[in-house]
Amino acid sequence: MRIKTNIVLMGLICSSFISSAQTGAPKTLPAQRASSPISIDGKLEEPAWKQAPAALGYTEFRPTPFRKEDDANRTEVYMLYNDEGIYLGGYCHERTKDSISTELNGRDGFGNNDFIGFIFDTYKDRINAFEYFITPLGEQMDAKMSPNPNGNSEDFTWNAVWKSAAIIHDDGWSFEIFIPFSAIRFSKKNIQDWGMNITRRRQKTRQQVVWNPIDPNINGFLTQEGFWTGLEDIKPPLRLQFSPYFSTYVNHYPYNTAGVKDWTSSVNGGMDVKYGINQALTLDMTLIPDFGQVQSDNQVLNLTPFEVKFNENRSFFTEGTELFNKGNLFYSRRVGGTPLHFYDVQNELNPDEHIVKNPAETKLINATKISGRLQNGLGIGFFNALTDPQYATVADDAGNERKIQTSPLTNYNIIVLNQSLKHNSSVSFVNTNVWRSGKDYDADVAAALFDFNDKKNMWNAGGNFFTSNLYGLPGQKNISGYSHNIYFGKTSGRFNFNISENLTDDKFNSNDLGYFTYNNFLDHYLWAGYRWIKPTGWYNNMFLNFNVTYSRQLLPSMYRNANINVNVNGQLKNLWSVGALIGYEPKYNDFNEPRVAGRVFEGWSDHFIDAWAQTNSAKKYSLYTEMLYVIRSIYKSKRYMINFNQQFRFNHKFSITHSLSMEPQTANVGFATIDVTTNDIIFGRRNRNTIENILIFKYNFNDRMGLNTRIRHYWSKVDYNKYFTLLQNGELADNNTFSGKENQNVNFFNIDMTYTWEFAPGSFLNIVWKNAITDIQYQIEKDYFKNISNTIDASQNNNLSLKVIYFIDYRQLKDHKKKSPQL
Repeated sequence: MRIKTNIVLMGLICSSFISSAQTGAPKTLPAQRASSPISIDGKLEEPAWKQAPAALGYTEFRPTPFRKEDDANRTEVYMLYNDEGIYLGGYCHERTKDSISTELNGRDGFGNNDFIGFIFDTYKDRINAFEYFITPLGEQMDAKMSPNPNGNSEDFTWNAVWKSAAIIHDDGWSFEIFIPFSAIRFSKKNIQDWGMNITRRRQKTRQQVVWNPIDPNINGFLTQEGFWTGLEDIKPPLRLQFSPYFSTYVNHYPYNTAGVKDWTSSVNGGMDVKYGINQALTLDMTLIPDFGQVQSDNQVLNLTPFEVKFNENRSFFTEGTELFNKGNLFYSRRVGGTPLHFYDVQNELNPDEHIVKNPAETKLINATKISGRLQNGLGIGFFNALTDPQYATVADDAGNERKIQTSPLTNYNIIVLNQSLKHNSSVSFVNTNVWRSGKDYDADVAAALFDFNDKKNMWNAGGNFFTSNLYGLPGQKNISGYSHNIYFGKTSGRFNFNISENLTDDKFNSNDLGYFTYNNFLDHYLWAGYRWIKPTGWYNNMFLNFNVTYSRQLLPSMYRNANINVNVNGQLKNLWSVGALIGYEPKYNDFNEPRVAGRVFEGWSDHFIDAWAQTNSAKKYSLYTEMLYVIRSIYKSKRYMINFNQQFRFNHKFSITHSLSMEPQTANVGFATIDVTTNDIIFGRRNRNTIENILIFKYNFNDRMGLNTRIRHYWSKVDYNKYFTLLQNGELADNNTFSGKENQNVNFFNIDMTYTWEFAPGSFLNIVWKNAITDIQYQIEKDYFKNISNTIDASQNNNLSLKVIYFIDYRQLKDHKKKSPQL
């Protein structure tokens, strides 16, 4: 049996080497200047297109790699350039008009669309690129592609201003694109060759073709690019763009408190500035920013010892931040987040005082980013933000008010240097710093990162090394910590693997500008996977992977936890995606759940199974469903998780999406509280049920205007039926004297209705209505619909806002002034 196993393993490894050779030399397309003007209307009627070089001969990337594109569905692309920018035009043929898949989905939303995309690696480093996509209805998507240890990753939060148009015909669709040189970065060389690829997706068949062939078994997309050669005498233009904004808000919340207004209003103004320092580096600055229209957070009942990590929805902190995410040291919600001493105000009250106002967010004064990549491959990132001091207002029974500072004037800073090397490799240095005025402490984290690939892009090794320092902690010396993560693996071929070690000492802390949970651990991880990418009679592709983790506390050395699981997933011939996972977690030691340093909770073992399926998303009605089942070794505890997501598209303008998530748990055991009379750590056995419903209505009038409504209701209830005392050895002892009542019935309800109109390129008018309800009770409600009724009856916060953002390009403004008649 062992001999057979070894033979099979050797076969997998050998086959992975055989399948990893790219077929043929990279394609090239000669660059040619446009001989006459081109109007961007999607028609390709200008004479210049007749002499333009054509990028022809596409092959499938998925589902059948290297299969030649069918002639009836052939792709024709023509490319030109002039002193101002790049012209792209083409025809995506189809057998019938009905074969074209369309949906108005909004900027950067691929949705249920066919599309064609252009990827430009302007520095030919095979790591960094700019991407531009267009759909048959003319909607735009753009992104930056940047290095990732597992290949290349795309950042669709990056946006540029460019022109495009598309027209649907009886036998396909045509398009035209103009990308001004201000919307892309490149060098000053007199003659330039750019890395390039073109990709087209046909959504109804899930076919994706590429101009230069791509082998899915080879690590990286840009490592298999073609080339656009001979661009002459193109010069990076002056890039100076302004986006001034004006906004006004009306807010209503029934405080029911004398002297406190239920209605408030505000008028705001500010500006975003984008300036090209040189051909590579860009300065982004936001002055007096306004983020009041961003989507509401998905708030939850948090019973864990760790902070909830929310998504970043503020555009300034999401756009073009790939350099700042190196090493995972930047959690942008720290900037303008919860004040440092927000939770300390209650402890500073005098006996006759109460809290009048305690803002939960600090005010951002300004923020600045400098980022880009030089011609020698050096990526540079600089980020700086400044927040105002924040104060809570408290008052005594006589009405005398005073202020308590909850956050000092604070400066946040990040510096990143990332050097691209040969063979898709790189080295980086990252430093984050938080400086606070006054008596509060400062924090600094530094990191050195490397990621190396061999010449054949087959093997990968890398690591991250971190140091952290906290300065000026009250009554303490400076605290310095250390952490590292090293990894090695095989990244190309059908069989791949990765092994890694992650060590963090008991002093390391990156929480002041990053998202940080706990330290003092030594983890080891193994992942191995095998993939079948050649379609058969019943599937298009299939992936099998095996995962093992083992973790120990570092000081004193103790077993923490382990996990083993096997996962299989793939796409069937009917374009359904399916998958399943089965795993086991032995008993563990939890050093965080007790909430007291030096204590441990001896947990249980788990057996779990997870399965999911997604129907063909190209259909009018599509469904995703998932079910997780966990059996625990104590108190006959069970946990279920059911996810149900469905979408119905009435037409290419209007769709409804509904998501339902249910997570019932029986006999769940966890931290409840600390008994203030005995200082005992109290755990509880509880039944918990969480239900989340999200309903989204999307109607797009055209490719520039849309209305989106998102309604979310989250309900979580926790019902304790027995309490325990945590013993020093980590076990639980019955506690029949604790009289606390820790039950919770928590509801969060939000409506976000957003109307967006892009009335000019890069210029927007947004009208947003937000409704928010937070209802926390300690009496459990069993009936779901009665619970909803109680929630709707609770106090609601309503906010209506109007915001206008106008995009101004300095070069266009200057040209306009030159053409204007002089008085």
